[in-house]
Amino acid sequence: MKLDANDRLVITGATGFLGSHLVPILRSRYPTTQITGVCSQDYDLLDVRAVEAMFAKLNPTVVIHLAAYSGGIEANRLFPADFFHRNLLLMENVFHACAARRVRKLVYPMGGCSYPNTAVSPIDESQMWNGYPVGTSAGYSMAKKMGLVAAEAYRQQHGLNSVVLVPGNMYGEYDNYHPRDSHVIPGLIRRFYEAKVQGLASVACWGTGKPTRDFVYAGDVARLFPFFIENDAERGPVNISSGTTTRISELTSLIAELVAYKGELVWDTSKPDGQMHKIFGVEKLHSLGLSCDTTLREGLKRTIHWFVANVDKPGAVRL
Repeated sequence: MKLDANDRLVITGATGFLGSHLVPILRSRYPTTQITGVCSQDYDLLDVRAVEAMFAKLNPTVVIHLAAYSGGIEANRLFPADFFHRNLLLMENVFHACAARRVRKLVYPMGGCSYPNTAVSPIDESQMWNGYPVGTSAGYSMAKKMGLVAAEAYRQQHGLNSVVLVPGNMYGEYDNYHPRDSHVIPGLIRRFYEAKVQGLASVACWGTGKPTRDFVYAGDVARLFPFFIENDAERGPVNISSGTTTRISELTSLIAELVAYKGELVWDTSKPDGQMHKIFGVEKLHSLGLSCDTTLREGLKRTIHWFVANVDKPGAVRL
């Protein structure tokens, strides 16, 4: 089902992190297709009437629903009901409108944080319903996870053709570099960059550095979306990640090297490590003939180059 001039593709959350990687790829892949990126300033997707108005005006044949209400650990701790309520509405309003408008395909990504806190690495898709997510972000995680229920319910009753994707720990250009809300890679990039500029002799790093994670370059994730638009056999969930294991201490040293920070790395073991091992299984992804191949070093080089080039441009980098 490759898109053509008769199709209308709508991407919600198009100006966000993943959307900024995805939109250029889709425009290149589908040059004759009408592609419309939608953000919160265009339509309030929490309001069902605004969603209905958007669908009536744009009349999409394919929808990629990236829009989400997200934040850091502290924000999730303080406002769990807001994260649950808003993400549930964002998901349900769009699923319902897609079914009502007979959209041909809906692609819906959700976070790997929706897997149970007790999931065993490598975490494959069969573990999704084996328990409850980590408590600090459960409101957000469970709301996003309801997309799996919606996908099956709307498929059974309305024949809605959808696929649910589970990107791993994404990093790359256009990420959030805010000191309170950022994830580990953008947080470390900003910290080492500022330490280098300020000439600091050392940088404090949380925990022991022993936990392991797998990271995936956002450009690799975006590159795979056309496959899931064009192929209907896979409903998901499908993990989209590198499947490679990286110790946090190795990640930290690599970022310091690429930023060219020469000071000392001091591990503050009074701070928590978090979950010791969280690696996503990618056997299902590979069985589809797909993979995320950008090495961590190469992806970090691209990301750091973008950050340094844009850090002093007002509004270009969220600081």
